[in-house]
Amino acid sequence: MEPFDPAELPELLKLYYRRLFPYSQYYRWLNYGGVTKNYFQHREFSFTLKDDIYIRYQSFNNQSDLEKEMQKMNPYKIDIGAVYSHRPSQHNTVRLGAFQAQEKELVFDIDMTDYDDVRRCCSSADICPKCWTLMTMAMRIIDRALKEDFGFKHRLWVYSGRRGVHCWVCDESVRKLSSAVRSGIVEYLSLVKGGQDVKKKVHLNEKVHPFVRKSINIIKKYFEEYALVDQDILENKENWDKILALVPETIHDELQRGFQKFQSSPQRWEHLKKVANSPQNIKNEKCSPWLEWEIMLQYCFPRLDINVSKGVNHLLKSPFSVHPKTGRISVPIDFQKVDQFDPFTVPTISAICRELDMVSTNEKEKAENEADGRPDSRPRVRDYKKTSLAPYVKVFEQFLENLDKSRKGELLKKSDLQKDF
Repeated sequence: MEPFDPAELPELLKLYYRRLFPYSQYYRWLNYGGVTKNYFQHREFSFTLKDDIYIRYQSFNNQSDLEKEMQKMNPYKIDIGAVYSHRPSQHNTVRLGAFQAQEKELVFDIDMTDYDDVRRCCSSADICPKCWTLMTMAMRIIDRALKEDFGFKHRLWVYSGRRGVHCWVCDESVRKLSSAVRSGIVEYLSLVKGGQDVKKKVHLNEKVHPFVRKSINIIKKYFEEYALVDQDILENKENWDKILALVPETIHDELQRGFQKFQSSPQRWEHLKKVANSPQNIKNEKCSPWLEWEIMLQYCFPRLDINVSKGVNHLLKSPFSVHPKTGRISVPIDFQKVDQFDPFTVPTISAICRELDMVSTNEKEKAENEADGRPDSRPRVRDYKKTSLAPYVKVFEQFLENLDKSRKGELLKKSDLQKDF
């Protein structure tokens, strides 16, 4: 993939916002069919400019207004906030207390740094294919619950551009949820609890909720390859001591003996399972019947940033924003192919600008060669379609199609109901 030089960012962003940003799809998303009056106009955007200058409460009349402003400001980062009671750009003119966040998509933010206590390959902002599986498991677990347990239909998963993923749940009823309900949903989806000082972060009780069982079924598909091979979580004493810290002391000696005898993480894990699930140990209450699951959950279960999800007015980085450190575009993820998603193949802004340059040069030469006086009647291809951004815009368009279908279905239902009266 194209190397990215942050010094080139201002020039690259100019070209990106002028010719590559998918404005019409973006507006179509946030306008939601124009069903609610002023929905787009009351939406807050925030821009982070060069040198970390941060501007909140931007709002726009329409697509053209948004385009002009983005091309003028050249933001390094774009965040999307709530739909307010008034235009955010006029929030200073509204009497105190009247300016209120009213609606927003339910959003989730999963960041790889929150897993630093359980991943061995990388830490802080670094990621690699060995730990990206954590994001794959997180997306699968959260998406299944949002779809099956809550019945939410319109879920857009987006790569953050560096070390995490975001989810935007866009159903009409979901956008109206109060902060209290959002908190309840995130609470339901959270199992790993406690800060750095807390060693054991997952505790299951007698009655294991179906959500936990279904999450474990997803983790099981990845656990051996991810935890025992790639992360090698029982490779040596230093690492198995971390696992011993999660199990009752009553079985430490038995586990230690086996760990010393066996040579590899898979063998040591089999030994742990045997000890943890031994009827004798469970009967004597030496360990919980759920010990194996508790360890798997602590190492693999999604870790959500609760505050991002519960506040209606919380801002989140916009899809198609550019990450200023990596240069990668924050692209929608095709959930049908979530296992194949590779953050390292996501296009950088330098790559797509280079691709556009090459296409433009070729087209120019072609036009000069064909200059025989006849005007070219073929429709002009959108610029992003000539670059490696195209497949990601297509994923976004598919998501918008489903939103549109759903909205039309709702409108038909309403008009049918009105006819019945």
